[in-house]
Amino acid sequence: MTGKSLSEFEIIRRYFTRRARRAVLGVGDDAALVRAPRGREIALTTDMLVGGRHFFADADPERLGHKALAVNLSDLAAMGAAPRWATLALALPRVDARWLAAFSRGFLRLARRHGVELIGGDTTRGPLAVCVQIAGEVPAGRALRRDGARMGDDIWVSGTLGDAALALAALKRKIALSGRERALLERRLHAPAPRVALGMALRGVARSAIDVSDGLVADLGHVCERSGLAAVIEAARIPLSPVVKSKIKQPVAMNAVLSGGDDYELVFTAGRTRRRAIARLSRRLRLRLTRIGRIIRRRRGGSLVTVLGDDGGPVRLPRAGFDHFG
Repeated sequence: MTGKSLSEFEIIRRYFTRRARRAVLGVGDDAALVRAPRGREIALTTDMLVGGRHFFADADPERLGHKALAVNLSDLAAMGAAPRWATLALALPRVDARWLAAFSRGFLRLARRHGVELIGGDTTRGPLAVCVQIAGEVPAGRALRRDGARMGDDIWVSGTLGDAALALAALKRKIALSGRERALLERRLHAPAPRVALGMALRGVARSAIDVSDGLVADLGHVCERSGLAAVIEAARIPLSPVVKSKIKQPVAMNAVLSGGDDYELVFTAGRTRRRAIARLSRRLRLRLTRIGRIIRRRRGGSLVTVLGDDGGPVRLPRAGFDHFG
């Protein structure tokens, strides 16, 4: 604890109260008030990060503030929604003014970048945990959904995969990395870049989408399950950063690419006629978009997602993805 102990309301006033511009009523009342514009739907999502489960106890608070909001922004990106409002609930083992200042700095900096207003929340004493609920707007009937994939669709992914999971593997001493390699990968783990602009740009282009939070195979499997179809992807097509590519022959690296989470890239499907539009979109956003497979018919008893190796045969996975109760 640093300095004078602060009350719950002093914490909220000092570190998290900002003037609301889009909301009718923000922080300071029993509930916030927002108004949905005509012709828009509201997308709502929430994520909880628990100390010791989702982040290390000594995690940098500024990066944690960033990530707590980023994972929610990523969910809105996967829906093609424009982020608008957020609420924040914090459980704190003790009041630490320096920690709170750094956490709020990371959270609010990312909020400003994406036009998000913090309009409410809660604080309490307890084991360290962060829960964010975020709301966004999307034109009525235009949201990207998991159940929209169609037979023959291309499967695309943004950015590169495996960076965050390999950083975590290095922190757990499962793979050796140089100091420079760790720094590059840990940036992806601790300060992910939610693909909000991409999500909004994919409205009317993609048929389905999801963010890679629990692993490529697991998350793409959710799209297939909801769409009643299956997927085939080629491991050699999956985009990799130079660090991951240099380690890909090691099983821990391949597992990070296929089953690791925390990259918060978007996986989406689109008809073949959209390839040129997606290429233009990639150039406009200066974001790598890579076609890695296709949507196929689902066979009884077959896998939702099949990964093909260099020899054309299926790759066996030690696990499908992250499980919060695994």
